[in-house]
Amino acid sequence: MSLERTLTVRVERISRETPEILAFELAHPWGRALPGYEAGAHIDVHMPGGFSRQYSLARAPSNAPSYVIGVKRELASRGGSASMHERVREGDLIAISTPRNTFPLREEAAHHLLMAGGIGMTPLLAMAQALAARGASFTLCVFARSEEHLAFSDALRDPALAPHLRLHLDQGDASQRIDLQALLADRAPDTHLYVCGPGGFMKAVRDAAAHWPEDALHTEYFAAPTDANTTTGLPFTLKLAQRGITVPVAADQTAVDALHEVGIDIPVSCQQGLCGTCVVEGDGEAAEHRDFCLTGTERRSKVALCCSRAKGLELVLQL
Repeated sequence: MSLERTLTVRVERISRETPEILAFELAHPWGRALPGYEAGAHIDVHMPGGFSRQYSLARAPSNAPSYVIGVKRELASRGGSASMHERVREGDLIAISTPRNTFPLREEAAHHLLMAGGIGMTPLLAMAQALAARGASFTLCVFARSEEHLAFSDALRDPALAPHLRLHLDQGDASQRIDLQALLADRAPDTHLYVCGPGGFMKAVRDAAAHWPEDALHTEYFAAPTDANTTTGLPFTLKLAQRGITVPVAADQTAVDALHEVGIDIPVSCQQGLCGTCVVEGDGEAAEHRDFCLTGTERRSKVALCCSRAKGLELVLQL
């Protein structure tokens, strides 16, 4: 259930980036401009088979009138990446959402440290291009298995990115590999860290940056960690401050599902605490946060209803 606007786009071009990753260029069927966005944004893609998945836009907003996404063919695919790789062809029309951004660049940062693992390159490439265009201070660290597995390598060869790029190849020259512990040991003043990639890579970076201020660390997950519990817990009650009513949430039920049952429409998309679609204002101090999209500061006054629950018996929302 979602209230966001849906667009129809044409698949203009499909190109193979690596043995596992395809890039899809999406354009308006009649050549019109697509809605604007900021670097770090993503879209929902509605694909054959009834699947819907979120994909980051892999190009700076000013670079072209079309959208570009990268899709990795997952071996354990639940159907989404398999549908994109096997059933979508150039010239097809598909439905997408308008872009939304839960992973923005922080304007207050003096330096931006971008760390991309594998397909996690997509939002960070757009960020790097946007930062280079405005002459901002940044470093883009890209981690891949080998040259063959390096997605968007042509874009990385842009002379504007070259002074800012550090490339770590697992199968490359050992002297060029990046030591996470050494890289993140000391944080320069007002440096912000942005991380996107597979779960193991995300955990390794977060562990190495455990001493960084929470509000200086920004992450974009493609899937909830395998040990994450985003659905069940103890029963509690939602208190809707603006309506003056309460709504019970069962132990095996999410808050957003409980609200839908009583006719209160909360837009949802990923239902894993990743995309931020279901975030509402509320007493974040009383919430057991299970999301992967809110910062520590945001969690004081916001709650992701698709996964988070109350610490105690009641959670107050501004609904």
